[in-house]
Amino acid sequence: MPYSETIPTSQHAATAAPVKMLNLEKLAAAQLHTEPYEYLLVDDFLRDEHKTAIITDFPEIERHGSFPLSTLKYGPAFAQLASELFSRQFAEVVGEKFSLDLAQYPTMLTVRGWCDDSDGQIHTDSTSKVITVLLYVNPQWSSEGGRLRLLRSKKLDDYVAEVAPTMGSLIIFKRSERSWHGHKPFEGKRMSLQFNWVNSSRYMERERFRHRVSSFLKRLRGQVAYEG
Repeated sequence: MPYSETIPTSQHAATAAPVKMLNLEKLAAAQLHTEPYEYLLVDDFLRDEHKTAIITDFPEIERHGSFPLSTLKYGPAFAQLASELFSRQFAEVVGEKFSLDLAQYPTMLTVRGWCDDSDGQIHTDSTSKVITVLLYVNPQWSSEGGRLRLLRSKKLDDYVAEVAPTMGSLIIFKRSERSWHGHKPFEGKRMSLQFNWVNSSRYMERERFRHRVSSFLKRLRGQVAYEG
């Protein structure tokens, strides 16, 4: 039966959670690209023996949008994965790659399970974000849509890398005025986690409030449609 457990969604000091799912050695060996902005890619960041359990325990999300952990129910394997993203070990490896002391920044984690035609529009991420981590957990991917592109400009065909959102595909980039990214339209199941180090606790509080209001309105619309 799905459950949720308490995992920090706002903190300055990373936890000392044991790391058994994330392949930190592969991350440490990944090449840091600096053009058109700082980013790195890892194609199989999750250890094989945990992949099936992560999919089984992934939150059941049947609508578009990003959702904080506090609004979701999930199983123990997914809880472990989330804890490892909050871990001190992960922060240290990422910080070393980008030459940043990430311990000074609050962190936040949101989850997506569904994509619609409004997703994938080209953007650079909010100025409140310092580092963005995107981790995908889809068993396979055949569609041309939904493959994230890291862009040189605000043109979707002007890209330096394209990543299919398959199990264990990892993208990490440093947010800047040039950190353009997006993907071709896709509608359907597309499971991912977004983890961020941010420069403002106020940003996180604002995001939590926005997500709570959005979730409430979506539930209300669903209830009205059902009763109608």
